[in-house]
Amino acid sequence: MKREECILFSGAAGGAEAEFGAAAERHGIEEVNFTFDGHRDARSRGIRVLTHEELEHGDVSLSYVSKLMHRRYPDTAMFKKVLQCIWHQVNNGQEIYVVGAIQPDDTVKGGTGWGAEFAKLCNKPLFVFDQERVGWFRWNGDAFERAGDPVIQHRHFTGTGTRFVKENGRAAIQGLFTRSFA
Repeated sequence: MKREECILFSGAAGGAEAEFGAAAERHGIEEVNFTFDGHRDARSRGIRVLTHEELEHGDVSLSYVSKLMHRRYPDTAMFKKVLQCIWHQVNNGQEIYVVGAIQPDDTVKGGTGWGAEFAKLCNKPLFVFDQERVGWFRWNGDAFERAGDPVIQHRHFTGTGTRFVKENGRAAIQGLFTRSFA
């Protein structure tokens, strides 16, 4: 796969998304970072400010997401826009890479968990680097299983995750890009 044919879809937020973007830039991979007016972005490369109408395409019921994820989310305009941006990231990627923590119920912690859940619903290849268990896991359709060290297989891929990325999460992102684009 040629790096000049690849695109990372992400969200430009601090933490894992900024790390995915920095790795893409180091490896010569184009990036598209979905954002919205009023969001504090950590990345400026590849910024794609979504219009009100585009954000609405990614609208999802907070009560549905809360039930699906077995937790409550804040009912604020800002949080809804974050979820809508995540929808665009996952919708555009052919495979999804997430850095965070897998919960005992096989959901991923935090708002990022919606991206992982949406990837499951869309039946897209989903890999999560669990910073607590220090390893990559792949969704097999029923549960997460250890994945070893994945390699990006599709030209259009998504990288997202927690704002609280640890050093092992940074190393996992860098290793993913090095394996895939060396």
